[in-house]
Amino acid sequence: METFSIAKLNVRFEAAGDLLYSRTRAYLAPKQDAEADITIDLPESFFEEKHRKFPTLTLDECRYVWVGEAFYAGLLRHDGLLMHASCVERAGGAYLFSAKSGTGKSTHTKLWLQEFPDCKMINDDKPALRRLDGRFYACGTPFSGKNDESRNVQVPVRAIVFLERGEQNEVTPLAPSAAIPLFLSQTLRPPKTDLMAQMLDLLGDLLEHVPAFRLRCNMDPSAAHIAYQSIENYIQNHEKEDSK
Repeated sequence: METFSIAKLNVRFEAAGDLLYSRTRAYLAPKQDAEADITIDLPESFFEEKHRKFPTLTLDECRYVWVGEAFYAGLLRHDGLLMHASCVERAGGAYLFSAKSGTGKSTHTKLWLQEFPDCKMINDDKPALRRLDGRFYACGTPFSGKNDESRNVQVPVRAIVFLERGEQNEVTPLAPSAAIPLFLSQTLRPPKTDLMAQMLDLLGDLLEHVPAFRLRCNMDPSAAHIAYQSIENYIQNHEKEDSK
C-alpha cells in the first residue's frame, strides 16, 4: 500500500493497475509513514466480482472506480462530500457546475477555460468538498472520470451551479431548500441512517454559507461571461449588504 494526500487527508490503498497507478502519482504523500485517515483495503476478488458484474468495464477500470467510491464513502467521516460536477478555479474561488449526465457541464467549463485565461480546472467530474476550519473547499482528487483532468489543490468554494440546457443564458439564485434535492441527486448517499443525517447536516451548512444557482445556458462562449458576471454580481451585492 501507498499513502496519498487527497483533500488534505492521508489515504492508504494499493494503486494496482495502470489506470489507478498513473492517476495517483500527483497525489503521493511526502511522508509515506504518516498515519492514515482513510484506509482502503479491498481484495482483488472484490474487483474481479465487479468485473464479472459489469463486463463493459475492464478490471483496471473496476479498480479505479471502486477505490474512488470507497474514498468518497470514507470522506463523509471527515466533513467531506462528493459532488458530481465539473469544477474550475478563477480568481481564487472554486465554481462547481453540476448536471445530469449529457447535459454539458464539461462543455460549459471548457468555455470558461477558453474565455478566461486565468481559469484552471480543479476536477472535471468528482471533486471532493471538505469543511476545513469552518470554510468549504473544493479539492482535486485522482478520481476524475474518463479524462484525467484534476489538480491536487484545495480552493475555497465560491458558488455551486446546477446547469440546464436552454436557448437563452439565464442565472437564477436557488434557496437551500431548492438546492438540497439537486445536490442529493449528484452525490453518494450513505446507506446508514446516522451517516445520512451527518450528510444532511453538512450539506445544510454548505448551502448556508455557499450560494447556489440554476444556470440555463446554451453553448455559445457568451454563456461563460454571463454566468460569471451574474454569479459575481449576486455574491458581491450580498457581501455589501452583509457588511452594512
